[in-house]
Parts: sequence; structure tokens; C-alpha cells
Amino acid sequence: MKKFLILIMGLLVLSAWKNKSLEQKTAGILQTDYTRYVNPFIGTSKMGHTYPGATAPFGMVQVSPQTNFVPMFKADGSYNPETYEYCAGYQYRDSTIIGFAHTNFSGTGHSDLGDFLMMPTTGDLVLEPLKTANGGKGFYSAFSHNNEEASPGYYKVLLDDYGITAELTASDRVGFHRYTFPDSDSAHIILDMVYNVYHYKNKNVWTFIRVENDSLITGYRQTKGWARTRKVFFAMQFSKPFKSYGHKKYDSIIYDGFYRHFDQRENFPEMAGKNIRAYFNFNTREGEQIKVKMALSSVSTEGALKNLEAEIPHWDFEKTKTETREKWNKELSKIEVETMTEADKITFYTALYHTLLSPIIYEDVDGRYRGLDQNIHTSDGFTNYTIFSLWDTYRALHPLFNIIQPRRNNDMIKSMLAHYDQSVHHMLPVWSHYANENWCMIGYHAVSVIADAMACNVGDFEQKHALQAAISTANVGYFDGLGDYIKYHYVPDDQSHSSVSKTLELAYDDWCIAQMAKRLGDKKTEKEFLERSQYYHNVFDPKTGFMRPKLSDGTFRKDFDPLDTHGQGFIEGNAWNYGLYVPQNIDELIRLMGGKEHFSRHLDSLFTMELADKYFEKTEDITRDGIIGNYVHGNEPGQHIPYLYNWAGKPYKTQKRVRMIMETMYGPSVDGLCGNDDTGQMSAWYIFSALGFYPVTPGSGYYALGSPLVKEAVIHLENGKTLHIIAKNQSKENVYVNRVILNGKVLQGFLLSYRDIINGGEIVFEMSNKPR
Repeated sequence: MKKFLILIMGLLVLSAWKNKSLEQKTAGILQTDYTRYVNPFIGTSKMGHTYPGATAPFGMVQVSPQTNFVPMFKADGSYNPETYEYCAGYQYRDSTIIGFAHTNFSGTGHSDLGDFLMMPTTGDLVLEPLKTANGGKGFYSAFSHNNEEASPGYYKVLLDDYGITAELTASDRVGFHRYTFPDSDSAHIILDMVYNVYHYKNKNVWTFIRVENDSLITGYRQTKGWARTRKVFFAMQFSKPFKSYGHKKYDSIIYDGFYRHFDQRENFPEMAGKNIRAYFNFNTREGEQIKVKMALSSVSTEGALKNLEAEIPHWDFEKTKTETREKWNKELSKIEVETMTEADKITFYTALYHTLLSPIIYEDVDGRYRGLDQNIHTSDGFTNYTIFSLWDTYRALHPLFNIIQPRRNNDMIKSMLAHYDQSVHHMLPVWSHYANENWCMIGYHAVSVIADAMACNVGDFEQKHALQAAISTANVGYFDGLGDYIKYHYVPDDQSHSSVSKTLELAYDDWCIAQMAKRLGDKKTEKEFLERSQYYHNVFDPKTGFMRPKLSDGTFRKDFDPLDTHGQGFIEGNAWNYGLYVPQNIDELIRLMGGKEHFSRHLDSLFTMELADKYFEKTEDITRDGIIGNYVHGNEPGQHIPYLYNWAGKPYKTQKRVRMIMETMYGPSVDGLCGNDDTGQMSAWYIFSALGFYPVTPGSGYYALGSPLVKEAVIHLENGKTLHIIAKNQSKENVYVNRVILNGKVLQGFLLSYRDIINGGEIVFEMSNKPR
């Protein structure tokens, strides 16, 4: 039934995104338009937290509609859980738009950004988005999904209240708006510098705007949110001179120096304060188009102007739209697939699209960027990136990049090493964005990304420097339980929250450091971190058969419920699922849990038992939509679990479970993601699994086999080679794999190496409706 509903909703949404012909002729060459298989509305409902707006691959600008303005805290100071629904600024169920912001996260479970909200209006000037001080209507507009379109690099919507058609596209660093107005002598474009995603009263530290001339605006905003010290600069250019302008401050001004001599509210070319909304007035004819370009920079308004001139020096909206679509086709075409259904193809290419949204470019066209030390640096031999949601993305997104984006992944690792060099803590990033470490989640998973690249021989980053950065990071005693982990050889539950999760994740990270040291011949470091990688033993309770919180006195905590996801030593999981996280030594985990048969039965129970709502109702990142039994696919800690049957000698169960998850937890509709996409991790799981393999242990250079969903796939590798994947006898019923043939030889075992992939060739999965 759920699959049927997903397909029906998918059909309803298909009309909302731009369908071009499957093939188009460019320079006389027949090319596939892969963007027609991408539906940016997938994941915009409920928990997906994706946005439908316009951006380039890994683009610094994400210009997208915002459908509500929900503060982070209630009037009484308590947390407002509704704000969680707006991590990307957009919820598909809404019927209003308050404007178009230029920075948005994709799929996160906490949030920030939402910079420089722009909204075209007509009629009486209103400067509040939802309602005015006297209870009147704000500047929002109603809209209908029937008049809304989205495709990679393009978004369009009719703002019903004003009769304005808004269109958006973007280059790497510049958002491009095209507004088609009705006839009006009171048309306005509002620049809302108050608005933020995850807004609270004092989030805006300072805002500064300069009116350079009658069509060029520059400025910046500094905020204190998830990123503690975040500055974004802009240059905003109109295609038509405005006739007048002004602004309103929402501050209590105690001292304004001798600026008090001026009436700063109207036609005064400087605006400064914490909370400002500016406006620019126009006369428009029926059907007249006003275009606006908004360039961003982390460095300066000068940098923003350089980005504007370098990337969109013209006013040809269609040219930029076409160029960005071509960029998307270049990236999407790296994996060609033939699927059993059109719905599967849409789900696949939208997942691939979502994996290419983050991390984002974080430097100007001249290579300058704001560093973690808040100084201005220039990248040397790499492109600087930001938005590293590493607790999520080390699992599958960065391993995917090692296959289809190795040059970019190399640059991302160099960006992480630059972060380390600029860190006063002498640490690699934990969860970083916009020149800030935000310290979200646990572990130090940059080491996994680096170790996996080294295992795959990806990149030319300095490996010795990377090892030193990893060792330094792993010895910062004041970091989130790490000192106790080093002292006790586990994280004590009476000293630190999420103690078991931390112990398990740190042990895996330490194994990654050992692999780095082994590659570089550093035997002392390898030995030290291999020993640390065994610390998971210390939180395994043989009496219960679960990983269990342990106190600093060496005893296990008594009040322990292995089903509960809250306050039981695990973060966003429970002992049943998170306790299965020992990817560096799965055979030993199976031995601890009673052997292969017992382990297989444990996995069976995990997928078939019922998990009552009370066990996850206090955890906002887990909902019923992403749960199968007690298996939580809507969150990252357990996404390797379906592949563990391989180690238990039951590969056919992996095959069955993986196919079932792809069919039920993903789809071509607005709720086609069962949980936060987490900057592409959820989608990366789907891409790997649809191709037939998955990186259970990043850093090993190996992938566990599953059951492909595609009929055929061709991966175009950066080394010029191609990997052809064929699923013979593929059908919805034939979910089992009889054997795998690699380049004409039967593959023994259940592991595929990175070398097998990167050298190109052919992998044939012989499918069947019966387990082997």
C-alpha cells in the first residue's frame, strides 16, 4: 500500500517539474538530458528536509523559496519543535511563500543559513513577512503547486497575491532572479535581512548595506547561530534602476552617533543595524521583467562583485539557466542507468542529484576564502569546500565521491586539512560550515574520509600531514568524552552522554588511523590505534548480548532498556541497532554475539519486531516513516546493517532486505525520503545499493555485495575507463543473486574491491527469484 501511495503521489508531482525531451541535439551530437529524471521536490515533505530551489553542482548559492518563518524558541524561551520541519526553509504542505533565500542546507537535522531573503510584491508596501504589528497581512503570497516547477538549476512559481511570476537560476556563486510583474506604479523588491532559518531574537549580530548607485547594492550580515561567527557578503544588482528605496530597523537603538543628524529611513545610501528590512521601489508595465543578480562571498563585497562579474556579467537569464543545466548533465551522466520502471529512474537520478549538492564551494573566483581562524586565506592547489556533515557522510557519500568525484574528494580532504591547520584546537573538522566548527554529533570522522581515500589511492594530499592531523585530533582530551575514552578505554556513561555510541564510533575512527599509519609504515602509531580500535569490547555485556552503557567504576548501568533511543547511551539509535556498529571487525562482533546463526536470528528479529512509539518519541530525528520493525533506515547509525548478513553466511538475506528497503523507503514523490537526507548520505546509500554494493567499512577499500535494483549501469570514471554493471534476469521478483561474474570470472566471496571498480570492466549479477 505504501509503495502504491508513493507512486500515486509521484505522478501528481511529475507535472510540477520541467520535462524536456529525453534527447536533445547539441552541436550535432545526440545527448541524453538527465535532468528530466530529477525531481527536486522529492524529500521536501516531512523529514527529508531538502529544498526545491536552484543551484549548481556543489554550488555556493542555493536560491530557494521559503514557505514559513518559524522561530527557534517559543515566547517562554523553550525550544520550538516546529522549527525542525524548516531546516531547508521549505515544506511542501505549505501554501504560502515569504521569499527566496540564497543559502540553504540540504537534508540536515539541525540548521542555519537562509541568508538574504528577497521577495517581489505590488501594492501598499508591507515589510513584515507573516503579519504586521496591527495584525494585518504580511508580504507573503499564496501559491499553488500547480503553478510551481523545479528542475536542476531552475525554479519557477506564480505568486498569486501579486500576479508575479518568479523564476530562479544560479551559477556557482551567483543567484539569478527573473520577476515578471503586472502593470503597477507600486512594485517593490524587498530584501529581508532579518530572516534566518533557525532564527532567534539575537541571532543577527550586525547587518550593513550600501546603495552604490541606482541599481547596485552591496553589504554583509554576521550571524551567531549553529555557526557561532558567520559572515556572508553580497553584491546585488538590478536590471532596472529603482525609483526610490528605504529600510526599516527592528532594533532598540541606544546610540547611533552623529548618524542621528540624518533621516536614514528613506533614500539614505547606508543602512546598518542588527535587524533590517530594505525595499526598492519600481514602476512596471504589464509583463515587464525585472532581473536581479545576487552574488555571495565569504571574504568581502569586493569578492562578491568579482564573483558577479566573472560568472554572470550579462542579463541573459536563459543563458545561465542553460549553462547550469549543462553542468548538471555533465555530473549526472557519470552514471548511466537502465531501470525497470520510470519511477525507479526518477528516484535514482534524484538521489544522485542530492549527493551533488554538498559539500559546497567556499571560495571566491580568485581562490580567497574565510578560514576557521576568521582570517582570509587563498587556496593553493585545491578548491576550498565547506559543509562537512561528517558523522553522516563518511559512511557512503565520501566513498561514493572516491568513485565518481575523486578530484573533488581530494579537494575536500585538502579543505579539511586546511581546517586543521587553522584550528586552535589542532583538530580536523567534526561538523563544519562557513568557516566555523559547530561540534555537532560525535567522533572525528574526517579520519575515515581520509583513510578511505588513502585505501583507494585517491588524491595527492600530503598523507604524512594527514596522519599527524588525525593523531592530533584523536588526542584532544577535552573533546566530548575523548579524555575519558583514552583514560578508561571506553566512555563512561556517568561522565558523558551517548557514551556507547561514542565508544563505538571512536573505536572505528581509531582503526582508520591505524590503517593510515600502516600505509605509511608507522608501526608504533598503527599498534597504538589498533589497540584503541578494540575498545568496543569494553561496552559489550555478555549477559544481555548488547552493547551497554558502563559507569566509571567499571560496572554496567542498571536501568538499561535496549529498545529505548533516549538516554540509554546511544544517540539517534538504541542498543538493538546502534550496538551493531563495529565495521572494523564484524567477525569479532558476530563471535561476541554468539556466532553466525545467533547473529543472523538477531538481525531477523531487528527487522520483524515491533518498536513502540514510546521508544523514539523523544528523538526528533527518528519517525515511524523511516522504521522497519526496529531497524531505523531514516537515520545513519544502522544503514550498514542489512549488509551484515553477508558476514553471517546469509547473503540472500542481505539481498532481500536491501531490495525491500529501496522499494519502501525511497520513491519519486515529495515524501520519497524516509528521513533527513543529511547532505546526501541517505541518497548515497540508495545509489550504492541500486548499483549492487555498499561500503560497510570505509577505509578498507572493499564493498559488500547486495542486490542491484538497476537493470544496467555504466559508470564513467575520471581515469577514462568505464564500469559496466549488468543485472541478468532482473525483475521485481528476482531479488536474489545466484552469482557475480567480474570480467568473465566468478567472484568468490561477498566483497568487491575498489580496484575492481576503478579499473573498469564488467560486473554481471545473475538474478533469481530463489535464494542460493
